[in-house]
Amino acid sequence: MEHDELECFLLLAEELHFGRTADKMRLSRARVSQLVQRLERRVGAPLFTRTSRRVALTSLGRQLRADLAPHHRAIEDALTRAAAIARGIDTVLHVGFANPLTGEIVMKATEALQTSHPGLAVELCEVPLTDPYGMLRKGDFDVQLQEFPVREDDLDGGPALLTEERILVIGSAHPLSARHSVSLEDLADVPLLTIAGELPDYWLEHHVPTRTPAGRPIARGPGVTNMQEALMLVTGGKGALLAPAHTATYYARPGVAYVPFTDAQPINYGLVWRTGRDTGPIEAFAQTAREVAREMAQGDPRSTVPS
Repeated sequence: MEHDELECFLLLAEELHFGRTADKMRLSRARVSQLVQRLERRVGAPLFTRTSRRVALTSLGRQLRADLAPHHRAIEDALTRAAAIARGIDTVLHVGFANPLTGEIVMKATEALQTSHPGLAVELCEVPLTDPYGMLRKGDFDVQLQEFPVREDDLDGGPALLTEERILVIGSAHPLSARHSVSLEDLADVPLLTIAGELPDYWLEHHVPTRTPAGRPIARGPGVTNMQEALMLVTGGKGALLAPAHTATYYARPGVAYVPFTDAQPINYGLVWRTGRDTGPIEAFAQTAREVAREMAQGDPRSTVPS
């Protein structure tokens, strides 16, 4: 099996989208299709089903992913360790981030650690929206920076590093988009996009509440797997989205309005790791991330650092 076939198959199996796979591999969509077809010819059966609207793994594709993924991670880990030793690095810390703001904090903390802890290297990757704890539990991440609350028996977390206001992301054609602000009671007037995947009830309720504070029901819209998909549905008038305030900066686009809340609880961000794995490198990263979050909050009126 060629290395590019392996990389393409595993990435497409995760993304289930030829365009995003091509972007991440820095290839054309045609080249991604060629790699998949070449692998399917090698195997002798389809690994994906494709329509104009969706891509899905076949049962054989799911089995091949389950068989290949652990070995692929082991190869990557071995190469990472070898490169780290060659650079004089003692430890490699794998860090996940949940959204663009947490990604910026992680990136700046990584840059600061290059000076303060030259023996510590940080590899970072985005946490999937549809599986917020899966990669951490599997050991793909040592620690991740994400929204609280986290109520998992096998996971621990530190104190909140940053607090951010919440906004309503809604289509510009909806009447609520013309308002200077909205309240949680206004959510009874628009369906909220939900998040696909097997998610904890408390986590889903935090992101997609089912009732207003007064008890009025909030309708559920279509399920989404990532922010770009959500924004397309918002633009098309299929629903709205509760989101952190930074969304208006990182995802500004035509057809979408970003309206602040007057009464929504702010979002807290903090670090989460597997229980019993709060090692020295994680502590060093946590301290640096705390300093970075404090500096970033000073320049953003929508964010604060918890006391």
